[in-house]
Amino acid sequence: MTSLTNNDDNFAISAEKYLAKYNIIACLEDSITQLLEHREENPKVVPSKFLCEYFCSLRDGNHTMFREFSYIRSTPHNRASFVALFWKCFRQIGKKGDLLSIQEYHSLIGLICPDFPFKLVQKTARIVLIDDALDCLISFYDFIYAFQVQFYYEEFLEKTFDIYQSQLQSMQSPRDPVIVPTSGENVKIHQNPHLPSDGVDSMHFFRAIYPLLNRVDYSMPPESSLREILFNVPRISFYGFLMSIAKSDSINAHIGYLPEKSMLLEGVDVELSS
Repeated sequence: MTSLTNNDDNFAISAEKYLAKYNIIACLEDSITQLLEHREENPKVVPSKFLCEYFCSLRDGNHTMFREFSYIRSTPHNRASFVALFWKCFRQIGKKGDLLSIQEYHSLIGLICPDFPFKLVQKTARIVLIDDALDCLISFYDFIYAFQVQFYYEEFLEKTFDIYQSQLQSMQSPRDPVIVPTSGENVKIHQNPHLPSDGVDSMHFFRAIYPLLNRVDYSMPPESSLREILFNVPRISFYGFLMSIAKSDSINAHIGYLPEKSMLLEGVDVELSS
């Protein structure tokens, strides 16, 4: 679990930055809030035992079950744990080979987070399907890895989409030819060879998103994985970029919560109980 066990430079940063990096204050505040709420229902609760169980659940990634969306979204560990919890609860769907609609996936997610927004499931579907095919059915295999990157990297994907759209708009439209003056009466007309559907130049796109990789206020894929995706093709569409991130083994390993694809359907589903 990269959010908790990555020890790179942990001893080289200040205590304040360490607490912020691993969302320690948020965890402590939530643990006390949960203890006080539980004590109202059960005055005989033993605080030390409750807190021990709370942090064991946090460590094991089971702490997001039946919690509100605002809590699940609040830290990278919570987001990735929730995706892994969804996988553990419903991998049987993949074993059966069932194909589900985005409405059905949203209904399943709602069983473990009742207020989870449908919009995020729609965005997940757009990684797997093109916009005019959102009513098609999706395999569990395709959905779970797309759901992981959409939820875990939500802010990064929003910012890279804005950059992509800006680069598309800056491309000279093929309907607006560039007129090159010459010494004679004839003029040369240069037609842009790339349509917007071709995507954007991969290297220009990488240079534009590179500054995002130094941000600390949201999660982002490792630079090496982005280079692997963008340095091997001359041009890329945003749909192709999303698909490549969702299918990247190195990005899945970097997040560190879902198993590799060959092991996705192994194990027994978790029983839903409050």
